[in-house]
This record gives sequence, C-alpha cells and structure tokens, in this order.
Amino acid sequence: MGQQRSRRKPKREGLDRRNFLKSAAAGLAASTLPLLPEGGNAAQAQAATLSFVHGVASGDPLQDRVILWTRVTVPGAGPVTVGYVIATDPALLTIVQTGSTIADASSDHTVKIDAAGLEAGRTYYYRFNVGTVLSPIGRTKTLPVGNVDRLRIAVASCSSLAHGFFNAYARIAERADLDLVLHLGDYIYEYGNGDFGAARTYEPAHEILTLADYRQRHGQYKREPELQELHRQHPIVAIWDDHEFANNAWTGGAENHSPDTEGDWATRVAFALQAYYEWMPTRVPDANDLRRNWRNFSIGNLADLYMLEERVGARDVQLEPQVALLPEAGLGVFRQTGEFTDPARQLLGVTQEDWLITGLRSAPQAKWKLIGQGVMFAQLKVVGLPNATRLSQFLNVDQWDGYNPRRDRIFDALTGNEQNDAVDNVVVLTGDIHCSWAADITPDPNRLLGPRFGGYNGLTGAGSRAVEFVCTSITSAGLDNLQALVPVIRANNPHFKYINLNQRGYMLLDITPERVSNEWWYVDTIDRRDAGQSFAIAFENRRNENRLRRGTQSAPKAVAPLPAP
Repeated sequence: MGQQRSRRKPKREGLDRRNFLKSAAAGLAASTLPLLPEGGNAAQAQAATLSFVHGVASGDPLQDRVILWTRVTVPGAGPVTVGYVIATDPALLTIVQTGSTIADASSDHTVKIDAAGLEAGRTYYYRFNVGTVLSPIGRTKTLPVGNVDRLRIAVASCSSLAHGFFNAYARIAERADLDLVLHLGDYIYEYGNGDFGAARTYEPAHEILTLADYRQRHGQYKREPELQELHRQHPIVAIWDDHEFANNAWTGGAENHSPDTEGDWATRVAFALQAYYEWMPTRVPDANDLRRNWRNFSIGNLADLYMLEERVGARDVQLEPQVALLPEAGLGVFRQTGEFTDPARQLLGVTQEDWLITGLRSAPQAKWKLIGQGVMFAQLKVVGLPNATRLSQFLNVDQWDGYNPRRDRIFDALTGNEQNDAVDNVVVLTGDIHCSWAADITPDPNRLLGPRFGGYNGLTGAGSRAVEFVCTSITSAGLDNLQALVPVIRANNPHFKYINLNQRGYMLLDITPERVSNEWWYVDTIDRRDAGQSFAIAFENRRNENRLRRGTQSAPKAVAPLPAP
C-alpha cells in the first residue's frame, strides 16, 4: 500500500488528469446538510411547506424488484410517513403494490423502497405521497428473463455542474424505448466555486468535506430539471468514480485531499458514502462494507452486466510518473518499469478480480458480457512500441496503464489457457476521461506479429480479445484544442478506431444476439439549455469476433412504453 501524498491544492482551471493529452502533446513533440441548508434558492423557499422538490428515481432493477427513491423536503426535522403506489399504467389506475415507510433526518429525509414481487421485463409507474402531497409520477422497468432479442441502454458519465447545463441528460430522458441507463461515475463533483469550471456555482460554495456538504451537493444535483427527468423516465445502474469523493481517489487518500487541512480521509469517505447511498437509487451490496460496491445484473440470456468499484475499495496509490509534466495532478510520461511492474499493486483488489474473472468464465448462457467501469482499460501511449521493448511511453498513471500487471491478469482470463477456455464477446464500457474512444482490447497493440504470437493487426483487428467504448462527458471539460493530434495518437495506438476529444454527450448501446452496436450522440451546446443533438458515428462488435467494425445508426424500437406523464 502506498503512502498518502501531501500536496498544496491549487485552483483548477483545466482538466487535472483529464488534461493528460496536453501532456501527450509535450511528449509527442519530444518524441516525434444535515437537513435542508440548500443555499438560499428555490429549494429553501419551498422548505416552509412539505414537497418533493428533488423528484423521484429508480435503479438497480432485478427480475422481480427495483429500488424506488425520493426525498421529502419538510419544514422541520421530524419524521414523516411516506406512502407509495406502483401501477402498470401511467394514470396509476391498475395498482399492483402499495406501502409506506418513514423518512427522517437520519437518512436526510430520503426514501428508498426495494419494491419486490414484480414481474420480469415489465414497465411500471410509481408515485410517492405524504398525506395529500404527491410526488411526480415515475416510470421504471424490471429486468427480463429467458430469451431477449434486443436491449437499448444509454451510457453517461462526468457531469460537472460548474461547466454547463445537463442537456445530454434531457436527450436521454426523451428516449422512451430505453431499457436502462448506465452511469459510469462522477455523478457529482466535489470542488468549490472556481476550482474546476466557472459557468455555474455550487452549493455549498466551498469544496465538500462533511456529511452535510455531500448531502447538500447531491441535493443540488437532484434539483437539476434534466437530471430529474432522466431519473423519472428510466431506471439507472450507477457506479462511482473519484469525484463522488475527491479527485484521483484511492483507498487511502486522493490527490484532492490534504489531511493537514481537511482531516481524516476515511472519515471523509464515510461521509461521501453515506450521502451517496442516501441520495442514489442504488441497492447496498454489503452493509458491513459500504466501499464494496461491485455487483452484477443478468439481463435474460442476452447480457450479463458487471459493475466494478475502482476507487476506495482496494486501489493502491497512483505512482508518480517517471517524467513529470503536470506534477500537481500526478501526470506525466512513464514506462512499464520499476514499481509499475509490481504485481502486488492493486486496482480492483484480488477479491473483486476473482469475482469478475469467475463471472466471465462461468456465464456461457449470456451472449454478451458487459463491464461497466470508471477508467480507460485500453493502453494509451505517447510512444507506441511493443511491450517487450519496455520503451513504450504511457500518459496517465490513474487509468489501467498505471496498474498493468493487474490488467494482464484480466487479459490472461480473456485469452484462456489449458485449464480455462478463452472468454469471448466482452464489451468494456468506460467513463472518466471526458472524450470519446473506441478501441480493440489486445494485450500488445504495437506488436505486429500475428495473433498466434500475441500480436495485433490494426487493419484487420486480428489479435483483439474484446472491445471498449469510452463515453464522453455530460458537461465536464474536454480537450477541444487538441483534436488535431488525433492522427498522431492513432499512429502510436493502432487499436483505437475512433477518438473525439471535443464534444459532450452520451452513448447509446443497441444490443442483439448478433452484435453490440454503440453510437455516440453529441449535444449542440452546454452553455445554455438547448434541445439540439446529433448522431456522430457507430461502431459494433459482432458475436465471436471480439473486434470493432464500423456500424450504422440503429432505429428506435417499434413499440415503446408510454413515458411517465
């Protein structure tokens, strides 16, 4: 386990580690509340009367149940009885379940119902009430069983409120035919005003540290109308990344945490986790260890979905790059030598790794294995040379490149051996990096020998063992001025088939037994509320090919459930 690094915390006006491609440019040149303290705004004005100003949400669906969520804004600190109703129609006429629970200050007056006894693959509508005060009506859906011929999933990540408006969330909400929304982390950001973005201001204005702070920041996000509408229309499966805690978090600290001035890291993580589980429609996998957030979902015989925890459960501290280019963010050029080759250093931790590998190997009934995770899995090099030379230069110590021996263990599982068959039809889904990427996943993308010898052919995709789709951000700052570097990046990284560094939006997965297609959709602007969006490109992975091909835009489902009114 590494030691906590103590750093002075500068103001952040750029991308921190997300600026790593700016470091790449240099490398390329060299190489060739407890209750309601919500800030004196509309929410505070409504605090005098009981209301549901944070909307409703649902998440972590299974075949027979789903989490239903809301939060009651109350004029005092006392408990209130919250009722709920679940129906099969938007007018709530055909009721299948009712119940009630208590909301009180111990959970910040949030409500989470694990509504069991539902039918598989069914759309439901729900509403909460306190007496005659009614919440908005929400829509959700359970997971299917048996044969599934099509699945539509939107994928999102990285919504810095300080960088603009959440137009991409609104566009996702409008897609009535979605089965699910995946959120791959950085749902909130921890910064104070002006630390990272200045388009809008945060509540509280300072960097969040306490339980009250984390609750207040979650509450501010849940008042955003675009995010409320996404939650109202679709169930969500979410994991956290670092900004739900602090930038570049690891199990014992973070780049954006100074123990001398901000206190004990474990206490801060405990506050962040309590607020996260209160405010997100997420089932608690392990009440005895809230950091243990990994879990899986079986979507009929079409897909198994594995959601990973990569921050506060087992990750060792990020190593310092061997040539520091942006030392305050821990960025720079490094090679796979020295401590970077230590197999004892963890990202997932052995327990989670074993769980993932066992799941991938033992799920032959699932036509596809989807892995939702936070940081880029594919190699990203500023100088691309075969692994054996040890001369490749990498850029970002925070992603899997900084934990290469652990990634090699995943590659070994995908490749197979005398005791275990190869694992095919794996699709990795990634957030974090504020840009769009499509990659073949191969142990050595720069080794040009044939796949029999562990090499990769960038023209045909031979030697690829899986594919990765990386989602851009909802709002968080991209690399708008560096798009011209894309040809140079691809020359050093032949496994990347698509790179877009300068547009915000979301991904749309369309999955059938024959292929997984992924589309990138970009919004016209984040500077104001705006309905414009456009389709950019699609790539697909055909069954048993384990490599990318260009795809085409998919058609919506012919019949979609009615939206929540």
